[in-house]
Amino acid sequence: MRKIIVAIDGHSSTGKSTVAKRLAKALGYVFIDTGAMYRAVTLYALQNGFVSEGKLNAQKLTAALPSIELKFKTNTDTGKSEMYLNGKNVEGEIRSMEVSKYVSPVATIKEVREKLVAQQQKMGLEKGIVMDGRDIGTVVFPDAELKIYMTASAEIRAQRRYQELLGRGENVSYDEVLKNVQDRDRIDSTRETSPLKKAEDAIEFDNSELGMEEQFEKILDLARQKIDLQGFQNLEGLKP
Repeated sequence: MRKIIVAIDGHSSTGKSTVAKRLAKALGYVFIDTGAMYRAVTLYALQNGFVSEGKLNAQKLTAALPSIELKFKTNTDTGKSEMYLNGKNVEGEIRSMEVSKYVSPVATIKEVREKLVAQQQKMGLEKGIVMDGRDIGTVVFPDAELKIYMTASAEIRAQRRYQELLGRGENVSYDEVLKNVQDRDRIDSTRETSPLKKAEDAIEFDNSELGMEEQFEKILDLARQKIDLQGFQNLEGLKP
């Protein structure tokens, strides 16, 4: 069976990673969470004092990029792919509110994006992947066979994120989370390098009111159709 690339883009807290993980498992594909990569770089910046008085020192972070090594490793107990920063598992640390505050500014840095996009493109050379992020269908894999664009209202996304953080024991307020969601939307959509936008050939899913199960089934059906179509086109190309 021929393999394809599924690119899932969209705003923060739309459930991109949740859908992408399920889809990859259902198809037997590799799931790549690009957001985790940017979060890991952000964590490195915080750990190394590149954020002071609420301001990110982009110059210092750029200079330190050669010292940042990112890898995904499968947790043998859970079967899930987890992020490692310079050999250390940081999967839990990168999901904190503190990292969320600075991940969008870090993602605006051209050199950071160039480094991570190159890694992401290398990961997809053999296809058979589901990758989610902000610029997967527009920059990383503009020729992806299936592109999905996920969105929802800022208020609903903030409520989802707020409940997630509370469940992990973080002391945050809904208003704080909503502001973070709105700030990230603004930064992600207006940055100069690889801004968040819907690819012309992407299929949009507004899940403000759409159930996650219904959404997943629709996306899975779309993926299977694309896989079948790709196989048919390849067979047609072999005809004399």
